[in-house]
Amino acid sequence: MPELPRGKCLRNGRFSESGRIYLVTSVTHNREQVFSDWTLGRLVVNEFRAVQTLGAENSLAWVVMPDHIHWLLELTGGELTRVLQGVKSRSARAINRSRGTHRQVWQRGFHDRALRREDDLLMMARYIVANPLRAGLAKRIGDYPLWDAIWL
Repeated sequence: MPELPRGKCLRNGRFSESGRIYLVTSVTHNREQVFSDWTLGRLVVNEFRAVQTLGAENSLAWVVMPDHIHWLLELTGGELTRVLQGVKSRSARAINRSRGTHRQVWQRGFHDRALRREDDLLMMARYIVANPLRAGLAKRIGDYPLWDAIWL
């Protein structure tokens, strides 16, 4: 049996639970450095904020890296898959409009990890927003424009 791409395998057996906190990672198609252009990264940020306004989730922390996102969120309504599909779909349309293209922006699927309330969420948020430092994209967290956390 041929091996499926990792993104497709991750969708099998996924279960969403309202009130659960998830750490989600999604990468761009072919790991293209789409969000090296911060204006395109802001389009993803806009979608994070829009979906929170709709009441589907509470964003706890996120970072938009050049070729992927990390998002710590509490699911408050709906299914995790639908929330992510919506963010990816709407941001891809906005990115393609901005670039004047019709290209695939995101890899199919995403990776998620359900967290427990007793997990150290503040430590997880700090790890997420420090990604640009570890990648050498900034010397201080405040120097990188595509992140947020409710605690910081």
